[in-house]
Amino acid sequence: MRLLMRPLRCLIAILALCLPGAVSPALAAVLDSQAGAAIAPAAPDVAIAERLFPGPDPLRLERIDASPPGWTVFGPEGVVGYIASTWETAGSLGYSGRPIDVLVGVTPDARIAGAELMRHDEPVLTLGISTEDIAAYVGAFAGVDLDREQVTAFGTRSDLPDVIARATVSTGVVRDAILRTARTLALGRGLAGGRGAGIDRVSFEPRTWGQLRAEGALAQTAVPMAEARAALAGAKVPLPEGGGDFIELWLAVLDPPTIGRNLLGQALYSRVLAALGPGDSAIFLGSRGLHSHRGTERRRSGVFERIEVIQGEETIALREGDFLRVDRLAPGDAPALKEMSVFRLDAARFDPTAPFRIEVTATRPTAAGEVAFRIPLDHTLPAEFLLPPAPPPEVAPLWISAWQAKRPQVAGLGVMLTALSAILFFQESFVRRPKLWLYGRYAFLAVTLVWLGWIAGGQLSVVQVVAFLHSLLSGFRWETFLIEPVIFILWGFVALGLLFWGRGVYCGWLCPFGALQELSNALAQRLGVPQIAVPYVLHERLWVIKYTLFMAILALSFYSMHQALVLAEAEPFKTAISMRFLRAWPFVLFALALLSAGLFIERFYCRYLCPLGAALAIPAKLKIFDWLRRRPQCGRECRLCETKCTVGAIDPIGRINPNECVLCLKCQMIFHDPATCTVLKARANRAARARPEGVAP
Repeated sequence: MRLLMRPLRCLIAILALCLPGAVSPALAAVLDSQAGAAIAPAAPDVAIAERLFPGPDPLRLERIDASPPGWTVFGPEGVVGYIASTWETAGSLGYSGRPIDVLVGVTPDARIAGAELMRHDEPVLTLGISTEDIAAYVGAFAGVDLDREQVTAFGTRSDLPDVIARATVSTGVVRDAILRTARTLALGRGLAGGRGAGIDRVSFEPRTWGQLRAEGALAQTAVPMAEARAALAGAKVPLPEGGGDFIELWLAVLDPPTIGRNLLGQALYSRVLAALGPGDSAIFLGSRGLHSHRGTERRRSGVFERIEVIQGEETIALREGDFLRVDRLAPGDAPALKEMSVFRLDAARFDPTAPFRIEVTATRPTAAGEVAFRIPLDHTLPAEFLLPPAPPPEVAPLWISAWQAKRPQVAGLGVMLTALSAILFFQESFVRRPKLWLYGRYAFLAVTLVWLGWIAGGQLSVVQVVAFLHSLLSGFRWETFLIEPVIFILWGFVALGLLFWGRGVYCGWLCPFGALQELSNALAQRLGVPQIAVPYVLHERLWVIKYTLFMAILALSFYSMHQALVLAEAEPFKTAISMRFLRAWPFVLFALALLSAGLFIERFYCRYLCPLGAALAIPAKLKIFDWLRRRPQCGRECRLCETKCTVGAIDPIGRINPNECVLCLKCQMIFHDPATCTVLKARANRAARARPEGVAP
């Protein structure tokens, strides 16, 4: 069993290097609660609802468990909006693999009323950008129109807030979660999808007038004569005394065949449909009583001066050219109406699925001018005449958007990794030319520092290793760690490199902070800064620090991920590379102290303190090939490579420690250089002495 466990542990570790950063919701629950309780989505209270939907008080919340689950917000006059949790609706995970939960409010006209950040555990945010910055970013989504064209998390649109610099991935995840949740909520509540797009224009079932009225397909209002007399008091010609109705109005949307065909009959309904343009709608308006809803002015002006259709901010005047007179209704139980009209409404101005109002105006001349009386009739097409809400359209996964947005970085990294593979596979041709090795290595390190580190953001971290080791407890999601293409490609290359060459593939060539140390030390040596040779006995024991630090970070993460992230600040990578020293002075001072030590002891931090290097060294035990050449005389007759080694990875008897080697190839350059290697120089001297005089070498 022991023999099986050792390679199993190594296999788990090497997988961790390839697949960092993915944490499932179940794992997030383990990390968030010492008792292992499941994470519940944030629930809004009245105070949150009032911030999302400012307006008349009081507001009331009602939980709805239908798909999608959420809350309906009621005001004094009815529904004012809907709220949903991004964690509950979209399962929103941050780049850290931990849940991000935002409460999103949606208005009845399919706009985002507002959003409030309830939870996040993003390391780059917690340690670099304040939670207030993220909360302000989340709040800036108020007013976004969900009926507009969709946009990916890394795309742009004029009404969407820009992602936060240095946190593009994390804020891109937040944006994606908010937009997905809001649109899912709007579609699920029948709020979005385009004007009139949701009407069932195919199904037909026979209905009587009474059945249509009972189902809400017909709206009705009546104004008694007494009310009209009071409203039109002072008219030169007063209304007659007596009872009855001044006007009784009936209203219906004719677009669904179950309504239009049953009211008008097949022949007249077909005639109405033939007159409609694409997306246009037709409404029925009938009346009886003393007052006419049509009036007579239309014959002169072409406009029905007594009728207006009001929807939202739009007020639509009805014209003679959009009018069809109806003489008889199809249902046998229809009331005897005095006037019956069908009006066409333009698709660009009217949405038959949204609430609207008809207002009929009655005017009478008075001694002082004119008195007017407006008679409103509100109507909303019942849900049973609408198509079921369409499922949210398939949106390309967020990681695809991230890769498309970072094509130049992916291409540049591909060139770098191809060049590095060529160097390592054909290292003998490379190291046999000392100047090519020297200038080629420094040029590569400069690209690693400036482009890969400071521009492309390709600095790996022990936090990613720890996060993935946790994810092995409960599975992982590819989408989470594919979201940062540069980091993903780097980890994939490093994982393969561990099998071929060991940890040095990353530590010696692709680590921006390692490159910064080596380049600064090379400059220091050029300027004559004295170098400190650490005795091997002390040097070997100082290795314990980085392995202990790595184990401490890993162990602490099972107790508190937040505290583990704080301890992981032993890595100066975020300060020196990711944030380019634009950080609080204690972090900057710590990073500068480590770089200063590296001026006297080459790669001081890599040698003794780097927990990431320690994490990479463990699976490096699985290295398959050994392409670093040594001679029997190394460590016995010659110890030059030991003194020249960049990180002191060669012991006093000439062995190279693969756990510490950063694959700088300096020892291989010495190995092949007849002007430097003492063994080759000794051989040349012996050959010269054995050569007869006068014979050219």
